[in-house]
Amino acid sequence: MYLRSLHLRQFRNYLDQQVKFDAPKTILVGDNAQGKSNLLEAVELLSTLRSHRTSRDRDLVLNGAAIAQITGQVERNFGSVELAMTLRSNSRRTVAINGESLRRQLDFLGILNVVEFSSLDLDLIRGGPEQRRNWLDSLLIQLEPVYAYILQQYNQVLRQRNALLKRNQEPDARNQEEAGAIAQLVAASPDALSSPSSQTPSPSTELALWDAQLIAAGTRVIRRRARVVQRLVPLAAHWHREISGSTEDLDVRYAPNVPLKEDDPEIIKQGFLEKIQARAIAERYQGTTLVGPHRDEVEFTINQTSARQYGSQGQQRTLVLALKLAELKLIEDVIGDAPLLLLDDVLAELDLNRQNQLLNAIQDRYQTLITTTHLGAFDAQWLRSSQVFSVKAGQVFVGR
Repeated sequence: MYLRSLHLRQFRNYLDQQVKFDAPKTILVGDNAQGKSNLLEAVELLSTLRSHRTSRDRDLVLNGAAIAQITGQVERNFGSVELAMTLRSNSRRTVAINGESLRRQLDFLGILNVVEFSSLDLDLIRGGPEQRRNWLDSLLIQLEPVYAYILQQYNQVLRQRNALLKRNQEPDARNQEEAGAIAQLVAASPDALSSPSSQTPSPSTELALWDAQLIAAGTRVIRRRARVVQRLVPLAAHWHREISGSTEDLDVRYAPNVPLKEDDPEIIKQGFLEKIQARAIAERYQGTTLVGPHRDEVEFTINQTSARQYGSQGQQRTLVLALKLAELKLIEDVIGDAPLLLLDDVLAELDLNRQNQLLNAIQDRYQTLITTTHLGAFDAQWLRSSQVFSVKAGQVFVGR
């Protein structure tokens, strides 16, 4: 796939800017806070509907403006597609494909695939579990856009269950056995979820209904996370050996909060239910859900040693670089088209060896957008084969 053009109107610090991409590699050079990362953020939004920098649309709209618009022209194997997004300061965003507005935003996903590598990704290893879960979920959405809907369902159920636990938060867990028995019944008979009742359910009965929904949605999340890690591991291990000169072995392990003995949904559901029952008293005391994929972890080891606890800064950077290269290959294999690569001010964070490994892996195989504050990190051959733009105060100029 190839991003031919990008048009930004009142987005971040861009008033009205159109950029055409005429080379496999585009280098955006300029001082900090001029708009280089904002341009990559716009591409990320067209791809994933998300920004890794903010969750609020009003942050994306130019100061003093009511709306912002992003339009991108994408070439795929099946033809050319125009993607458009309108962001609003005080109301819901809208999206369109080839000028036709979409009722469901999730239908926008899967047209433009990207892998982004920024300096923030270097915290993937040493940061908290939520960062690693978000990374895994973002990759899954690229591979299987329907996963965004599955994850949305799980999070909705989780919020409702947490609200119920909070309302009924108390140290008394005398109804634990009753709730467990009802949850077992509902898990065995999902139709019970939609059965009408003329009576207001007791707290334990209502919790059991949410348990069954949490188990059903959570199992779908767990199985997909496990499968994508399984596919990613050999690719990441290969790139890690290449970058480290075959001196280190990388392993990536998915550590679900719910026991995962085999990829059988019924067995996972039973293990899920048993753990919910075991943590019922603790949940009532704390007023929150303690069991489920929202508490999963992804573990990285180098030569059988925890990369998070004992890996050097250089080892952690090698690991993240290997993961990003593995993502590129996995997305290409699954969707049958090479994704875009966004490199946001990351070359300065890598030493010369890791820079060369990255640049050699990219070559002209992946369309690449790179931000940098100076061109000293690029050799003459790279500069000759790249399109270079200068970015200053929300304006993009051809040349250095």
